[in-house]
Amino acid sequence: MLVERIDRLLPQTQCGQCGFEGCRPYAEALARGEADIDHCPPGGDAGARALAKLLARPAKPYDRSRGEHKPGIVAKVLEADCIGCTKCIQACPVDAIAGASKLMHSVITPLCTGCELCIPPCPVDCIVMLPAHRIL
Repeated sequence: MLVERIDRLLPQTQCGQCGFEGCRPYAEALARGEADIDHCPPGGDAGARALAKLLARPAKPYDRSRGEHKPGIVAKVLEADCIGCTKCIQACPVDAIAGASKLMHSVITPLCTGCELCIPPCPVDCIVMLPAHRIL
């Protein structure tokens, strides 16, 4: 199925920068011809080229107005600053943050897609994004 093939090319960040609720809805819109190949900043130019090839469309770079291409980043909670508000947990589209109310939270690194959606709701700015290779 075409949607499955498109979805496999997408980075699975579920960040919404493409204008859709996640990678699968973007893949569905691409398959229907309702979206362009250049909407995914996490996929970068290489992702746009791969989508162009699969869909037999002219290649073009990703649309920089949608966001910056930041390959290989993951979130890290600064433990000393976390107040356990759970807002980051609620914002994470892939359930990569573990914790409970009034307890420190942690990012489950292998699950984190680097979407950065946990940063805006944090009231104490205790979440930072780091290159994935720096997180052990």
